[in-house]
Amino acid sequence: MRKIILIFVLFLAIDCFSQNKQILYNFTSVPQSLMTNPGADFKYNWYAGVPLLSGISANVGSSGFSAYDLFADNGVDFNVKLRNAVFSSTRKDKVAINEQIEIFNGGFKIAGEQSDSYISFGMYQEFDMLSYVPKDIAILALDGNRNYLGKVFNLGDLSAKAEMLSVFHLGFHKNITEKFILGVRGKIYSSIYNANSTNNSGYIYTISSDTGVYEQMIYSQLQLNTSGIAQYDDQDYEPNVAKDITKRALLGGNLGLGFDAGFTYYPKKNIQVTASIIDVGFIKHSKEVESLTFKGTYKYEGVIPNFSSGNSAGGGYQEFKEAIPLDTLYADYTTWRPAKFNTSVQYSFDEERPEDCNCLNYDPETTYKSAVGAQLFVMSTPRTPLVAFTTYYRRKIFKALQMKATYTLDSYSYKNIGLGLSSHFGPVNFYVLADNLLEYSDVTKANSLSFQLGLNVIFKNTKK
Repeated sequence: MRKIILIFVLFLAIDCFSQNKQILYNFTSVPQSLMTNPGADFKYNWYAGVPLLSGISANVGSSGFSAYDLFADNGVDFNVKLRNAVFSSTRKDKVAINEQIEIFNGGFKIAGEQSDSYISFGMYQEFDMLSYVPKDIAILALDGNRNYLGKVFNLGDLSAKAEMLSVFHLGFHKNITEKFILGVRGKIYSSIYNANSTNNSGYIYTISSDTGVYEQMIYSQLQLNTSGIAQYDDQDYEPNVAKDITKRALLGGNLGLGFDAGFTYYPKKNIQVTASIIDVGFIKHSKEVESLTFKGTYKYEGVIPNFSSGNSAGGGYQEFKEAIPLDTLYADYTTWRPAKFNTSVQYSFDEERPEDCNCLNYDPETTYKSAVGAQLFVMSTPRTPLVAFTTYYRRKIFKALQMKATYTLDSYSYKNIGLGLSSHFGPVNFYVLADNLLEYSDVTKANSLSFQLGLNVIFKNTKK
């Protein structure tokens, strides 16, 4: 029971997945846009994020129901609201959470008058959680099988994963030609905690004959892999969570490798095409690993199928435990990071060029006051990929302030309007980005919410 409670807490303790940062993507007045595309059109001499304040973001989404559906103070019993949420959802619906905090972040232009190459580096902490709605299992838990004779309950509906990790990264960015920019980034992952149960299968069904004899078939192939959690189940262990997190965040956890890559291309001066792939990588879990398995096959034939207690007739409960035992394994396992793909097309207009400028190179962020564009986002998940499509309008309001407004279609919402603001006062850059603004009047009814904010120090490229 302690293991179950600990795992439940791991999934829900951080209340802060879509992971789609469509406002930040290609919003290059913000240095953190490099994290969504290492090949973004980035023209700063150097920048440094304020430690712990340069990048704070959180995303939460539920495609099947909202918090209001479960917790509204409307006089409806919670059990009724829970049943309504379960029965209105599908096995494709999901609940997702992502939070990210930059520990430090920076970048600089490589020395040399003609150099158009840049180095970026940093470290951030991240938490991911994704759980599909286990509809069949929830129905079985709520109603039992009395009214579902002949129905096959799919145990493969259970699919969930959660992880807290730190990421160290080093990137290289170069203007290959005046029209083409390429960037790559290497990453070292250090997993702090991990729990995943995504490759499950099995079924339960019950049928009866005219004579009242029941036949119940249970086939289970369920497994939950964990790392970094096992020690908390030791009665003699005195937990020090802060110390554990710090140690594992600083490359003391289960390690992995990954990379990002991206480019920007200008077929014409005011037309831009970009693409990036983020978090192609894996983590090898070998420290403090523990896997719980519930595997086997059991067939029951009798008058009253009852496996809930040791008092069931004929020793059926004991036979059930022996046929489908709960085992604990200690084998290494590997997890893959959720890979993200972005691509966009942008058209810039309302040219802004000072009369005394004899610039040979152009910077779309300053040469044009306005731009419109479209972006496609795809992310891998244990089932079907998560897809989002965004259209946007970017505007330079005045020299010290830029704005980006977005409209996004995804599996969470069809009315997601977002807004981002990036200000520059001297070398200080402050930005704030928020999604789903129409839902902020009552966030409990929102199916998805996200925000990002940060503080940087930037020195721009002044080469003419």
